[in-house]
Amino acid sequence: MARYLVIVESPTKVKTIKKFLGSNYVVMASNGHVRDLPKSQMGVDLEHDFEPKYITIRGKGEILAGLRKEVKKADKIYLATDPDREGEAISWHLMKALKLEGKKVYRISFNEITKSAVKASLKNARDIDMDLVDAQQARRVLDRIVGYKISPVLWAKVKRGLSAGRVQSVALRIIADREDEIAAFIPEEYWSLDANFKVKGEKKPLTAKFYGTKDEKITIHNEEELHKILADLEDAEYEVVDVKRGERSKKAPLPFTTSTLQQEASKALNFATSKTMRIAQQLYEGVDIKGSGTVGLITYLRTDSTRISEEADANARAYVGKAYGEEYVAETASEQKQKNDGKNIQDAHEAIRPSDVTRVPAEIKESLTRDQFRLYQLIWKRFVASRMSAAQYDTTSVKIQAKDQIFTLAASKMRFDGFMSVYTQEEDKDEENVLGGNLDENSVLEFINFDPKQHFTQPPAHYTEASLVRALEELGIGRPSTYAPTITTILARRYITKENRNIYVTELGEVVNHMMKEAFPAIVDVNFTANMETLLDGVEEGTVKWKTIVENFYPDLDAAVKKAEKDLAEVTIADEESDEVCELCGRRMVIKYGPHGRFLACPGFPECRNTKPYFEKIGVACPKCGKDIVMKKTKKGRRYYGCIDNPECDFMVWQKPSGEKCPRCGKLLLEKGNKLVCMDEQCGYVKNKPTEEK
Repeated sequence: MARYLVIVESPTKVKTIKKFLGSNYVVMASNGHVRDLPKSQMGVDLEHDFEPKYITIRGKGEILAGLRKEVKKADKIYLATDPDREGEAISWHLMKALKLEGKKVYRISFNEITKSAVKASLKNARDIDMDLVDAQQARRVLDRIVGYKISPVLWAKVKRGLSAGRVQSVALRIIADREDEIAAFIPEEYWSLDANFKVKGEKKPLTAKFYGTKDEKITIHNEEELHKILADLEDAEYEVVDVKRGERSKKAPLPFTTSTLQQEASKALNFATSKTMRIAQQLYEGVDIKGSGTVGLITYLRTDSTRISEEADANARAYVGKAYGEEYVAETASEQKQKNDGKNIQDAHEAIRPSDVTRVPAEIKESLTRDQFRLYQLIWKRFVASRMSAAQYDTTSVKIQAKDQIFTLAASKMRFDGFMSVYTQEEDKDEENVLGGNLDENSVLEFINFDPKQHFTQPPAHYTEASLVRALEELGIGRPSTYAPTITTILARRYITKENRNIYVTELGEVVNHMMKEAFPAIVDVNFTANMETLLDGVEEGTVKWKTIVENFYPDLDAAVKKAEKDLAEVTIADEESDEVCELCGRRMVIKYGPHGRFLACPGFPECRNTKPYFEKIGVACPKCGKDIVMKKTKKGRRYYGCIDNPECDFMVWQKPSGEKCPRCGKLLLEKGNKLVCMDEQCGYVKNKPTEEK
């Protein structure tokens, strides 16, 4: 009997695939990559055509030995690694490590781990796609050159184990730029004015919003303008001058891509991107389901496409018709087409969907962990919803006039829930006004009261993992497989920190970002990195040679490194003496750098090992107790300014106090970009920062 060897990446897949194949198939796992560039050196021959020097990864010798034994017995070998460039590269490395040249070797790939998909892949076996392999090699070599060339420069400059990366340094810059925007933002005051009315025939009072005059929309900037409008409206009569009725529909969402799944899992389930990918991987590779054995529950999780196979589409529509009724089935799939928006979408795989739509989440809940169930349910609901008809609303918009002033009111009422019977998002909540349908131009309005509210414009929001993924995708930085590892890396290196979902740059991150912008502007340039991604996609498509990209990229990088080494060599970073005296030995303590930032250490080390936190005085007295205000950091590395006498004194602000007092209210002015702003938002005093004399 013929003997066939199937090599997959993960041991979990072994279990799932084994039951689909006959006894003459042996299924084994490589446990991911078996060869890679060495950690101890560059591993790329810069002198000879940038040839990579691959070695067997430590600990993989035993796995390879086991695979070699089976290779000898096998009549055919099927390389069944993941269906993407990384998987293609693993297959190629296996080919090299197991010396499979000249043997009957075939590459198979499947988008979902189901019996039909695995069987179909054996019928469509092919050769290894070297374009995909080269695309992976190009990325790996570029990342290695950037990391190994720039990191020593950063290390030498700041005296600690810093590192840089082709994608991670750009991601850090994007976050740092947003933090600079927030820090420089000056809030502007504005007011809203609502009017409440009783209407005959309506159960609840109606709330209309101030619009302006008949001729133009008006923004109320301050309390003075508000009082003017209120004075004008005194004893005014309110009448309905226009009622427009209409309808609108809300289209069903598209199925998940990698980035939209990461975003929605972050918002709806509070999952970090790395957690989403880890659990999605488990669902893809296979979970033990009672009565069914090990089952791959979802399709491949790294994709930028919303495309669905015809079979999956037909199955979903049939399920929706049966479970919810024919009126809930979307008429055509054409409205589900993905907007490309000029972005380079690879479309190599289907969207992320359940491998079997009839496997309802509630029915398999007992077989899943809580997190697996929640993520599977999210994917299932989104996919089912994508094949359903739009939600339909009846809308009413009303204009109310009082003298020359106009108030407006908009309301909508759901007529048909469509896809929303299965799937809703935060933004799908109904408006506050509900109209019973009795309102028209003849309706009598009884004025109840005004509800004026003071507001301030808000700065751009801090990035969350979800919004950062969306920004990286929109800017063309990285690809579906890189979003989660990029964020994980800059978090692990303490360049950024997370507090209540929000991402902040740490002091360490600020230092690294500043140096990268100064010494390696091209590396952290968003457009440069996005163009590089497009070129790398060209390798995948077979239109660009991978070594050509490296050849063109390296000379500029090398020149920038040499310049940085020369310029930075002139800067000697000696231990800076502080005013603090070591209470153990009497020496003046010095400022040192550690993984969490600066600290005070005794220069008498190792005889004296005394250390203490370093607080940088900013030369401003605390407005509460008169002691020094110092720059501090939260446990997670975010910078703030507080009293040195904490916890006795609780003064604390996020922006740097200037030392100047507000001429209006006497409180401290804070530095925001090139402005000084009163720390009391209600006061709202702003002035230009004085220019420093040279």
